[in-house]
Amino acid sequence: MGWDELRERTRQEFAKRWDLALGQIGGPFPRDGRLPQSQDSRRFFFTPAEVPEILRCLRERLPEVVEGTVNQAEQICEHRFDLLGYEGVDYGMRIDWHLDAVHGKRAPRRAWFRVPYLDFDHVGDAKVIWELSRHQHLVTLAKAYRLTGEGRYAQELFRQWYDWNDQNPYGIGINWASSLEVAFRSLSWLWIWHLLNGCSVIPEHFSFHLRRALALNARHITRFLSTYFSPNTHLLGEGVGLFFIGTLCPELHSARRWQERGWQIVLSEAERQVRSDGMHFEQSLYYHVYALDFFLHARILADVNGIPVPIQVDQTLDKMLGVISAMGQAGPLPRFGDDDGGRLFDSRRNRLMHLLDPLATGAALFNRPDFKATAGGIREETVWLMGTEGVSRFEKLPSTQQAVCSFCLEPSGIYVMSNVKPVRSQLVIDVGPQQAGRVGHRHADALSVQLAVGGKMLLIDPGTFAYVDSVRERDWFRGTAAHNTVQIDRSHQAASAGPFRWNSVPSANVDCWMTGKNFDFFVASHNGYERLSDPVRHTRAVFHLKSSFWLIRDVLQGAGKHHLEASWHFAPGSVSTIPGGAAFVVDNQAALALLFSANQNYSQRIVEGWYSPVYGRKELSPILQISTDAQLPAEFATLLIPAPRVDTSPSLLETMEPGRNGVGTSVYRFSTSGNANCLFFFAGAPGRWEIGSWASDARFLFCATSADDSPRHIVICDGTFVEVRGRRVFNSAEGPVRGEWSLSECADRVSSIDSTATCGFAVPPELQATSICASEADSNHEWRDSRGLAGKGRSQLTVQTCD
Repeated sequence: MGWDELRERTRQEFAKRWDLALGQIGGPFPRDGRLPQSQDSRRFFFTPAEVPEILRCLRERLPEVVEGTVNQAEQICEHRFDLLGYEGVDYGMRIDWHLDAVHGKRAPRRAWFRVPYLDFDHVGDAKVIWELSRHQHLVTLAKAYRLTGEGRYAQELFRQWYDWNDQNPYGIGINWASSLEVAFRSLSWLWIWHLLNGCSVIPEHFSFHLRRALALNARHITRFLSTYFSPNTHLLGEGVGLFFIGTLCPELHSARRWQERGWQIVLSEAERQVRSDGMHFEQSLYYHVYALDFFLHARILADVNGIPVPIQVDQTLDKMLGVISAMGQAGPLPRFGDDDGGRLFDSRRNRLMHLLDPLATGAALFNRPDFKATAGGIREETVWLMGTEGVSRFEKLPSTQQAVCSFCLEPSGIYVMSNVKPVRSQLVIDVGPQQAGRVGHRHADALSVQLAVGGKMLLIDPGTFAYVDSVRERDWFRGTAAHNTVQIDRSHQAASAGPFRWNSVPSANVDCWMTGKNFDFFVASHNGYERLSDPVRHTRAVFHLKSSFWLIRDVLQGAGKHHLEASWHFAPGSVSTIPGGAAFVVDNQAALALLFSANQNYSQRIVEGWYSPVYGRKELSPILQISTDAQLPAEFATLLIPAPRVDTSPSLLETMEPGRNGVGTSVYRFSTSGNANCLFFFAGAPGRWEIGSWASDARFLFCATSADDSPRHIVICDGTFVEVRGRRVFNSAEGPVRGEWSLSECADRVSSIDSTATCGFAVPPELQATSICASEADSNHEWRDSRGLAGKGRSQLTVQTCD
């Protein structure tokens, strides 16, 4: 701890006990509980006069949302709640606001700082209790009243509001234990007030009671900010809560101070929590959207109240939106790290598909047709935040999708191989961030992959399930074995130090990232297992032949004998063995063939595992586990082939004998039913190698051959020549190059490949994907096919240089 942290923590410890003493004599006694002024000088997202127009817009454009809101209100009136992933949780005749009704456990009613909210045995899952006490369901009741005019919804709202305050005196109980939860509750209360402002159903003294309660909330948040305890979305959400209270309740004594402090937190956290590529620093896509929601709401409220919004904030928002837009273009969004299960506007929109919601608001806010195209349609949240004018702007935008291409978010260590033909497909590789940061919500998943084809997830991240539970399932869900990567000696890549802490977090190095018109190629390694008594380094290479397949090669370098296990987690469906691998079927349709080859004897088995689509829910899903006890070094390869049908006699992936001349090189051959071959050469070091009829000095070489073994497509990485049967088919006099060439199907000549690598996924330029710059070969590059046809110059070869 530095001195600043030590002073702040000491101050907070004193403040906790001072507040407890005040509470015993009926305090605190805020000076902020006076009646509001006759006319507020501040504006919410909408005025009372605009509400009928917004309701009419919702009925016309989103009738299913209106129906869902009313149905949900009916359930709420029966004290049955959808909380996180739990549906219809019954709280009985009178709600116990300290009860986790899912697990039947009640938090003790004592001073908030003495409640062990992470102790499942004593409290249950605090998130269940907190989710109910965020009072977002009261906003649903307010909207249902405005949509139907039925007073019973409003009456139920106020009954629950007063009952909560009776059961939760200031500072007592679990619902004061997190300043973020106090902020969430405050935001819900402000939404309630502005939805019902001017309606006759409001109790006579409610405005006074509400202002006093908001003053207590703001006081609590200010005194117990998560400056050092949890300086991530907790601190950001607390800042947003202060900003909203200070802005919308100007008559309160400390309003100006709360507004300024809250806005300062929002601005500083926008700079601190978001990396230069636009990704949130907690390495979780769910928390990325969580933070984005906070930033968007605060930014829009500031703008409508005439508070200057720095251009840097809009640039940050644009980049954050660009991340989810890019990841959502070629398939469902991937999942990284923890899934919190909560949302800022509508707590029920907490599935993976709902993480695209901010794009609708972003499209209207920044006039981005590509955001609109990825979002697919207007959202209720956008209607309330930006009114009918925002809806009109959204609808006038053309729905223009940017070209789909592979890209990477280099500072965050996320690499995406995308393609649209014959169907949209997307393989995502999670390397991990370049620099250490907040890791509480990160998983031990370095070099794991996820795959979506045709709009369906095939290889998945299993999710989170729960932060605390009776059997410590959190350790499995965030552990290495729960991800599509390699586990060594049955241990995680990082050592767990609690539900939100890791020791010795692995770091990774990306050695190569190439992307072109017809291929992508990636190589990286991590040091997570170098902490073992016999250190091991894991290197993973991924080659994508677009429209065809992905080859994944894993190399484990070290000494001694180790247990190695590669896990492949499939979406809910069925997996069966086929010669050389396994086939995955989902929705009664073939989806993926997985072929496997290794230089060791491996065993494979199919087991039932878990998949958590949302916090609190888990479903069975199949896992293919491939394991061995091997002397290192060891390696194996996996081929992923989108399959339109299950073939009982599939193509074959096999390991070829390594060459005996030159540098040690591993070779894999993929043989298709038409007797054509795909060859993959991986050299262990720079230098010349010879294997069979092939010779080169490339660190990686891919070649697709025709039935007579003539090369038809070559990809070369860090090489100067390629020879086939003693004849040189490619030569570079200027040193190692990276590129590809293919033989035209209708002419005996080599065709130039126009790279698509420079395709970006967002504007402005700082959002452009890191890519490979392409340039054509000059006269010092020569090619010659296996039949002796030669050529020279700029029309034959595309040479690519790493960014």
